[in-house]
Amino acid sequence: MRFVTFDPGAGPRPGALVGEEIADLSPVAHSIEDVLATGRLGATRDALKRAERFPAASCTVLAPLRPASLRDFLAFEDHAKGGARRRNEELNPSWYEIPVYYKGNHREILGPGENLLWPAFTDKLDFELELACVVGERGRDLDETSAGSHIAGYTIMNDWSARDVQRREMAMRLGPAKSKDFATSLGPVLVTADEIDPRDGLKMTARVNGEIWCEANSAAMHWTFPQMISYVSRGETVYPGDVYGSGTPFGGCGLDQDRWLRPGDTVDLEIEGIGVLSNTVVR
Repeated sequence: MRFVTFDPGAGPRPGALVGEEIADLSPVAHSIEDVLATGRLGATRDALKRAERFPAASCTVLAPLRPASLRDFLAFEDHAKGGARRRNEELNPSWYEIPVYYKGNHREILGPGENLLWPAFTDKLDFELELACVVGERGRDLDETSAGSHIAGYTIMNDWSARDVQRREMAMRLGPAKSKDFATSLGPVLVTADEIDPRDGLKMTARVNGEIWCEANSAAMHWTFPQMISYVSRGETVYPGDVYGSGTPFGGCGLDQDRWLRPGDTVDLEIEGIGVLSNTVVR
């Protein structure tokens, strides 16, 4: 299934994209988060047969969900090594031992087509092309196999970044924080895990104003989402609606190329099997 949150003109509601139409799932759930939290994926599939449908072109598609929490990992080895090179260092061996992450701001979420207002505190605005998984089941102390069964599905994530602020924060061995917390984009849909698998190799593309900045593949991820979920679940509980970003492959951001966004730029992130997440930067 391809879940969406959409507005047909009477307020946001949960739905499922079926061809060129959106099936209204509001009779069985208040939101996509509600579907996940209550474990009603089966009931939701049954509801599709009798759901009212709207032409997708006549609706506004929003971020598919409001995350219960947001974690962003560093799963691509080439990007991790690129960062080490910029610091004139070797990649820390611990990177191969644990899937490191930072916690983002799950309240500042942008959906597809929403404008990003340039943060006044940065001169080096950047994006990151990322695949994200969404947890669909509560769990704790999960092994890798069981962690995989806790994945509800996948979406596209843009980890907006203020690189000049990030450099200052991380020089103090803490963060990133303010350099990331102002916005994260998700969308356009949440594709259920029975339809796609990152390990099969999903083509990932980043474009700025139509120009290709990066072409990559999800098969290059060193750390898998089941490994990430298993690690997070050690001694703590993971919850439905938790979102985990993969981090970007090398070249999937301006930092890797010493190129920065400007007001008016449109960033399109495309991942095979999911779609295109597009946002324009405005000042």
